Amino acid sequence: MGYLRTAVRSAVQAVARAAAGPVSGLATPEKWVLDWFTGSVNNSSGVRVDYDTAMMYAPFFAGVRVIAEDLGLTPLFLYERLRRGKDRATAHPLYTLLHDAPNPMMGAMAFKEALQGHAITWGGGAAYVVTHERTGAIEELWPLRPDRVKVCVRDMGNGRVERWLKYRDDVNGIYANLAPGEFLYVNGLGDDGIRGYSVVELAANSIGLGLATEHYGAKTFSNGSAPAGALSHPANLSPEARKRMADDWENIHRGIDRAHRVAILEEGVTWQQVGLPNDANQFLETRKLQVTDMARWLRLPPHKIGDLDRATFSNIEQQQLDYVSTALAAWYTRWEQAVFTQLLLPEERQRYFAEHLADVILRGDTVTRYQAYAVGRQWGWLSANDVRDKENLNPIEGGDDYMVPLNMVPAGGRALEDDTARTARRYARLMRGRGLAARRRLAEAWAGKIEDADQEIADLERDKVGDLVDEHLDTGGRSARSISAFVAALSALYAEDGPIAEAMTALWAPIISAFAADVAEDAAQEVGHEDDVDLSTWAHAYTLSHVAYRLASSFGQLRKKAEQAETQEDAAEAVVERLIKWQQERPEQTARWESSQLPNAAARETWKAAGVRSLKWVARGSKNCPYCTKLDGRTTPIEDPFIAKGDEVEGEDGEALTAKRNTFHPPVHAGCDCEVVPVV
Repeated sequence: MGYLRTAVRSAVQAVARAAAGPVSGLATPEKWVLDWFTGSVNNSSGVRVDYDTAMMYAPFFAGVRVIAEDLGLTPLFLYERLRRGKDRATAHPLYTLLHDAPNPMMGAMAFKEALQGHAITWGGGAAYVVTHERTGAIEELWPLRPDRVKVCVRDMGNGRVERWLKYRDDVNGIYANLAPGEFLYVNGLGDDGIRGYSVVELAANSIGLGLATEHYGAKTFSNGSAPAGALSHPANLSPEARKRMADDWENIHRGIDRAHRVAILEEGVTWQQVGLPNDANQFLETRKLQVTDMARWLRLPPHKIGDLDRATFSNIEQQQLDYVSTALAAWYTRWEQAVFTQLLLPEERQRYFAEHLADVILRGDTVTRYQAYAVGRQWGWLSANDVRDKENLNPIEGGDDYMVPLNMVPAGGRALEDDTARTARRYARLMRGRGLAARRRLAEAWAGKIEDADQEIADLERDKVGDLVDEHLDTGGRSARSISAFVAALSALYAEDGPIAEAMTALWAPIISAFAADVAEDAAQEVGHEDDVDLSTWAHAYTLSHVAYRLASSFGQLRKKAEQAETQEDAAEAVVERLIKWQQERPEQTARWESSQLPNAAARETWKAAGVRSLKWVARGSKNCPYCTKLDGRTTPIEDPFIAKGDEVEGEDGEALTAKRNTFHPPVHAGCDCEVVPVV
């Protein structure tokens, strides 16, 4: 690709030099030379029509200029999709290229204006994409001369085809084949969707007629605005006399400066007009019709190219709206989809997209704009800063609030506090029982995944610790092995950055995050909270805490078994016995514990974010448990624990349960299936 990159860079650098008038010879003739000899685009007017002469025809040039300039004026932004809405992707490299400057020599308007003009006249506008040699990021966009670009469709095999561009510059000796990703190509209507029709070629007769009409008018005025005629003499004239008479007449009357001179006819000479005058030829009507015809070819309202015969103050605004919503909108969409399919990587297309801001073209007069802003402010879809942004004014403090009439639902969750509170309490009462049932269903759904994950961890521990047992506790006649060496190796195995911790984090993190997200959605509905609550950070911290606890617990149990044994053989037997027990019993126990703890913990975090101030302990299914019965119905501020570390909960026969930690939610002991509910 180095040769291709160098070749096309040279082509870009040669654009200005070639456009200024490159040398054209018989061996390497420029296209205009070929057009000169071949007559260019065939038409019935007898006037040569090509891409240069067409732009000399005022109505056609005006139409191309209107569309190209309006599209260039319209800002093109790269946006990032949000869950609801969008945001300008200013950090993406394409943002600056599309909105500000695609290359060091031109701004965004000049670039888009040039490509749009090519797309109308030649059927397609092409630009070379310059990428960073190492990262592949797009750095520059350079327009290519349309007369040197040919669109090709290549069969890539397996039923897949691609659009390629051939760049041929015979004058400068530059030849390049551009693959997808190396060019941006915007085309108009075409028969295959790959190439666009050239309006110059399709409208050759109309443009030729217009040029012929202009030429006829110019010749008429050069002849003194008089049609051709004949001088008649009653006798036969010699060739010399005939020539002298014609020359004398031309010298006296030819040219606009000699119009209306008095003619003196001698020897019975008479003047006889040949041809029809302009009014009989309907010359002016023809010229007006050609303006309308060009507007029709380019899908423009006639007033956009200077035909105001049928334009009024009442309909010209509607014609402008129709022009933006049809002609310009079609080109907007073509550009946006070209950027989407040709400049964005496949993995970026779900996240980014390009879109024009048509407000620049649709701006009305001051009174109309302010009336529209007033409606938007009144009904809550515009803030003061939204309006100021549209008017190119800086934001003001407090200008981001959205307001609605007092008898309406609050914009953004703000309104009269009493109405909001009553609505939330009523909704919470309706959802209270449903929320508990929903969390129980979620717990049952996730319990199997939790059990499977812990089973995988228990199997891993059996393998890893079993290897250490073989290495350090199975003497096999080798006295160098010892219990202390086993404990040291065990400590490294259960370290925070060890293989057990890594495996546990990888297995637990996605399960806990997804489980917590499901709980958060239902818990928010339970209290009538409409905004999303993101528990991803909390779930990550919960995972790390769970992993740390399990590492410490497992290491502590195995070390105790090994150090309490009298011999290495006894230590090996005790450790293996504990590993087998973990494989057989622990996954189910872990699933039961987490199915109770995580829903309550995640629901509490959600309610905190929703503004709930207090929680109530509800004993469900544990009526025979004395400790749960004691806690049933207890209410506490959401930031305070139900049981502080060291507190005792009395049971039957004077026995008490001492809390080993601050308990903000159930379970309070193994087998506890109590729950907390919000107090609204």
